[in-house]
Amino acid sequence: MLGEGALWHPERGQLFWFDILAGKLLSRSADGPLEWSFGECVSAAGWVDRDRLLIASETGLSLFDIATGERTGIAAVEADDASTRSNDGRADPFGGFWFGTMGKKAEQGRGAIYRFNKGRVEKLFDAITIPNAICFAPDGRRAYYADTTSGMVYAVKLDREGWPAGEPEVFIDLTLEDISPDGAVTDAEGCLWNAQWGASRVACYAPDGSLKKVVSLPAAHVSCPAFGGADFSTLFVTSALENIPSPRPADGLTYAVRLDVSGRPEPAVLTA
Repeated sequence: MLGEGALWHPERGQLFWFDILAGKLLSRSADGPLEWSFGECVSAAGWVDRDRLLIASETGLSLFDIATGERTGIAAVEADDASTRSNDGRADPFGGFWFGTMGKKAEQGRGAIYRFNKGRVEKLFDAITIPNAICFAPDGRRAYYADTTSGMVYAVKLDREGWPAGEPEVFIDLTLEDISPDGAVTDAEGCLWNAQWGASRVACYAPDGSLKKVVSLPAAHVSCPAFGGADFSTLFVTSALENIPSPRPADGLTYAVRLDVSGRPEPAVLTA
């Protein structure tokens, strides 16, 4: 229904992703599809080690054991507010994990972006409607994020410990094209690959914000990209059925596209 949070686990060589509204983590093995149900909205993950993921849900962060399915809560986030849920998230180059929250009905300004770092959660930005496109320059000098409803992708400089250093600035303005930025990831050269909701595409932008390449997909609502595969040259992209009155067979699937660019492995999350 709402694919999100694509993550290639570099030690396992395995793709994970979420169906947020179904409350499920999804994957595949050589034996076929895998899924785990959480009983609440789950949306994003980072890898901790070969056997564990850090997972963002509507009530906070938890450690998830892939083999046993055991889940251990480590930080409550907006757990007392049943009207909000988690959304996009990604590990940063410093061992931290950034993730967003939003109103379940996408209420204006109800969302925020948080950072988990060394066992603690701190709010970075608030008054966001739909937080998305969380990703990082390969050198760790800046972070990116979007508020999907604004049509803007922002960049913010980071200090030596990965905290915002200064005010966010507009990196990509998609308002004139009436395009809604969703999830994003950066490649080895620092280009940003942005899934664009309703536009059936993932667009690649150079570090200066100029458009370099467009990858078209048959799904209407593409939602989150991730690089993976043996050489990190496969772009995996989730999509959604949400808000499509008459979905086509291509909608709501997760895609794999071979590219002539090099991605990079996601950094591990440090839990303490």
